[in-house]
Amino acid sequence: MEAVIFCGIQASGKSTFFKERYFKTHVRISLDMLKTRNREAILLEACLQAKQPFVVDNTNPTKAERARYIAAAKARKFKVTGYYFATSLEEALARNSLRPGKEHIPEAGVRGTLRRLEKPGRDEGFDQLFFVTIQDNAFTIQDWNDEI
Repeated sequence: MEAVIFCGIQASGKSTFFKERYFKTHVRISLDMLKTRNREAILLEACLQAKQPFVVDNTNPTKAERARYIAAAKARKFKVTGYYFATSLEEALARNSLRPGKEHIPEAGVRGTLRRLEKPGRDEGFDQLFFVTIQDNAFTIQDWNDEI
């Protein structure tokens, strides 16, 4: 049983990474899709009860926002894996500009998330933590080093 928590600003590659790596094995929990915290809580609880692996595909910019998922997963004996998606504001805005319709996030929203962004740390309860970047349209994944 695995809970995966993504962390990063909009357009940093989180949803694409989910599709490439977890689509066939994990349920995707995403506010973009579910629209409300109530729906998110219902789906999260269903995954926990069913012992279903899941990915929280939200920005999760702060330690406090990540804590609710980590605590719930740990209480049910899930392994908790975190991925921090590092990208520059310029790169994220460039990718965001290519998004169609409602997928496009206003620049102020991306900047606001970046201002609140706190890098995750192992002390939050992650069993594994990774640092993800995009190079040449491919994901590069490194084991977390608290000095990154």
